[in-house]
Amino acid sequence: MMNGVIVVNKPKGITSRGVVNKLVKVFGTKSIGHIGTLDPMATGVLVCLIGKYTKLGSIMVNHDKEYIATFKLNVLTDTLDIEGKVLDTDDKKISLEDMNGAIEHFNGLTYMQEVPIYSAVKVNGKKLYDYARSNEDVILPKKEVTIYKLELVSFGDEVKIKCKVSKGTYIRALIRDICAYLGTYGVMTDLVRTKLGDYDISDAYSLDDISNGKYKLYSLEDIFDLDVRYINDDNHKQIYNGNIVKDKNSNYILYKEGDKAVAFYTRINEEELKPLIMF
Repeated sequence: MMNGVIVVNKPKGITSRGVVNKLVKVFGTKSIGHIGTLDPMATGVLVCLIGKYTKLGSIMVNHDKEYIATFKLNVLTDTLDIEGKVLDTDDKKISLEDMNGAIEHFNGLTYMQEVPIYSAVKVNGKKLYDYARSNEDVILPKKEVTIYKLELVSFGDEVKIKCKVSKGTYIRALIRDICAYLGTYGVMTDLVRTKLGDYDISDAYSLDDISNGKYKLYSLEDIFDLDVRYINDDNHKQIYNGNIVKDKNSNYILYKEGDKAVAFYTRINEEELKPLIMF
């Protein structure tokens, strides 16, 4: 079985699941997942996990993300983006000075962000977008997010921003909140994820590239600062049985027997590691 991480430059107009489905056909395995869903209208970095590496999602999902987003002022839609149904408009004039003030306010801010109703977050076991589509009332949950860095790229008929944010931040909602701070509305018109963790958009491959065999498959050694250790008579049974190991120094350990990977261990407390992947 093929195992690895591949960085896709997701095109516009396809779901993240649609990207995975295309990779399934290319690599001939259904064991493929992805980290950090991108909306169909968004493009950019989509990190996909293949084979046994799908289990890495639990530790890679917490990576920070960077985006370049474009939005239009004075418009409110149900989806918070330009593709949604227009609910309201206004004619409030926003100056460059006003916008710079809002950017300064949100730069470095940690706050409770209300989740958009058009999202896959579940309330009482039901996805929010299902509530929206059936026109049912629901109290939208809030999640703590951090806007590590926020910059104004351009200001005109549309506004372009660059941001670095924590896991779980909705850029559509950030735009909504920036505009609400200014006393108006705003909808996202374009979104590019430029970075997820250490993976930059310059590392990403198009679906055409991947279909033509042009891509890099990242290994555990590429992804983690890990120690490689080898199976011996003393630890053979322990590692093959997937038992916990004691170690205070290494957060990640890859056990091998010769050139063959046997188990990938990750830290669970200050003294112990357990296997995340058994090969």
